[in-house]
Amino acid sequence: MERYSRQQLFAPIGERGQQSIREKHVLLIGAGALGAANAETLVRAGIGKITIIDRDYVEWSNLQRQQLYTEEDATNRLPKAIAAAVHLRAINRDVVVEPIVADADARLLEHVVARERPHVMIDSTDNFDVRMIINDVSQKYDVPWIYGACVGSYGLSYVIVPNETPCLRCLLEEVPLGNATCDTVGIISPVVHMVVAHQTAEALKICVHVQVNRKLVSFDIWHGQYRMIDVHKLKKDDCPSCSEKRTYPALQYENETKFAVLCGRETVQIRPAHRGEREWTTLLSFLTKRGIQVEQNEYLFSFTIHRYRFVVFFDGRVFIHGTNDVQEAKRLYYQYLG
Repeated sequence: MERYSRQQLFAPIGERGQQSIREKHVLLIGAGALGAANAETLVRAGIGKITIIDRDYVEWSNLQRQQLYTEEDATNRLPKAIAAAVHLRAINRDVVVEPIVADADARLLEHVVARERPHVMIDSTDNFDVRMIINDVSQKYDVPWIYGACVGSYGLSYVIVPNETPCLRCLLEEVPLGNATCDTVGIISPVVHMVVAHQTAEALKICVHVQVNRKLVSFDIWHGQYRMIDVHKLKKDDCPSCSEKRTYPALQYENETKFAVLCGRETVQIRPAHRGEREWTTLLSFLTKRGIQVEQNEYLFSFTIHRYRFVVFFDGRVFIHGTNDVQEAKRLYYQYLG
């Protein structure tokens, strides 16, 4: 039986739609709970290519809801993009999977979208700064994107089509997108799959050139609440992201060191102003001379000092586990790595 026979029996897809899916490229930003499930669903559906950008690595606390990863991935602290690529290629060897271990900042996203011209972007991130970057890249390069978010038992999904629908910036003042985080109220796995079901369904519609749902979907799976919100009247004539006089504010590059508290983690990420690969040999020698034991793989190395665990990625980014205090993280960074 042909691999995609059941999917092709679904009339809106059919054989022609399946061929169209095979020719499409999806850019997935984030490989956590939403990202892992989105990636697996699309790869099993026979997408032609999927590019996955993620800055993090697999930890034991991820395994409760991030279905693509294994205990071995957590033990080896594999970057999520790399671990996802390994498993996805084992699921469907015909799909081209491109993993990128990096922070999804404006510079990187612009570069990838301008170079690759994906057919759709899927938001699987955990913060609004990145979403606003995705939003502006979408408008600048005319690539639709699918917003998705979940926390506790509550989820949201919305498709943004450049020049047609209100963009995310248009909605911010009018739609209650929520400010709770997994760190404050937790999350259950079923809501992840509910959001992914909406995101991947809309992505497949885009791939087979079918009209997407243009309403914002929100639901609480624990309390059995579900609604669709018509937001087309919220499109703003003066929006700096999608109006005729757009300026793409989220794409303004800043050449400075960035410090960010990671959602749901007692962790601060430091992104140095000067990019490129750190001199690993020099840094490792420095740490060794100070009697600090280092664990490493080909993508990152880590070490522990007192109650803090430092993780240094090949692109120069650093995670400092054990604090949510940016000032404390700055002090530790400059003391041991600056």
